[in-house]
Amino acid sequence: MAKAFEQPIYVTRPLLPDFTDITERLRVVWNSKQLTNFGKQHDELSHQLKEYLEIDHISMFSNGTMALLLGLKALKLTGEVITTPFTFPATVQALDWNNLTPVFCDIDPVTFNIDADKIEALITEKTTAILGVHVFGNPCDVEKIQAIADKHGLKVIYDGAHAFGSKINDVPISSFGDMTMFSFHATKLFNTIEGGALTYNNPALDKSLDLLKNFGIASAEEVVVSGLNAKMNEVQAGVGLEVLKVIGEERSKRYIIKKAYEENLADIEGIQILTTLEGESSSYQYFVIRIDEAVFGQSRDAVHKELQKYNVFARKYFYPLCSDFEWYSDLPSARPENLPHAQQAVQQVLAMPYYGDLPVSSVALICGIIRELHITQKSLSQI
Repeated sequence: MAKAFEQPIYVTRPLLPDFTDITERLRVVWNSKQLTNFGKQHDELSHQLKEYLEIDHISMFSNGTMALLLGLKALKLTGEVITTPFTFPATVQALDWNNLTPVFCDIDPVTFNIDADKIEALITEKTTAILGVHVFGNPCDVEKIQAIADKHGLKVIYDGAHAFGSKINDVPISSFGDMTMFSFHATKLFNTIEGGALTYNNPALDKSLDLLKNFGIASAEEVVVSGLNAKMNEVQAGVGLEVLKVIGEERSKRYIIKKAYEENLADIEGIQILTTLEGESSSYQYFVIRIDEAVFGQSRDAVHKELQKYNVFARKYFYPLCSDFEWYSDLPSARPENLPHAQQAVQQVLAMPYYGDLPVSSVALICGIIRELHITQKSLSQI
């Protein structure tokens, strides 16, 4: 019988650079007397992220939600946007705040991304864009989505909150579509405590986004659009500069942990690993499994609850479906019968504890709890 961990093990832990390096960076910020409004830390991080993400244009924000919200605004979208129900609430909330109507498309049962084969049937005269999500860092079918968009004159936006630094066939994920949003929240591989960014290829968006995230102020005496305050401050940017230095080491650690999970879960019936990509194709953001109750013998919720007894806090991610939010109940596309794969996935997915400082020995113990639950249930079913 496994014993509970003495200290809670959570689904993730912030990547924190050496505190000495952070304090020295803060000293530089303090001495500059500039805490926000596009200072040296902001500009330096912007430059380094362009190199890291291999993109020519980037705009940084106070958080990823504001980045996506104002990115959609900058694209001047109207009407309907086809998107996925299997995502974090912020994806569709950004649509709400732009008075855009989400049209939910079912997900691919293998990748859990928006099913590109089902998009075209949802396009109407009101459709102006497709908003895909690279779920768990697994890339969308970007070629098929772009072909559909080109055929119908639609914009393509990607929520890349889980896909920082990853590539598709050696091409940076930030290169696809009209725009990609990245989240720099503390739970992400790369973080600025809170923060986010948009990457894009259209230089005309530079000025538009600069205005939208800074109250629409064009000069000391001129306000030209109705904007918001969504700027990344100097402390956030300074922390990001230090975090960027240790990303490589963190990715290497997470690769080892990923392999430990794969080894320990390999022979447990009813467990499927969803995050299989490696190397430059992977963001190493999450390690996610799918639990087939019919084969494993217990539901995802039962496994989630059992792990908590041992002080292990995995996450039902994503849960609930965005299409199940009350304010979408009148949308035909939100009806459960129109989203069978998403409705199934939301009951099966579990994000496991996954961060560089997680001991491999703890991974083995966590998997042992799952194995024990499976064996016990299998034995009971044979009585």
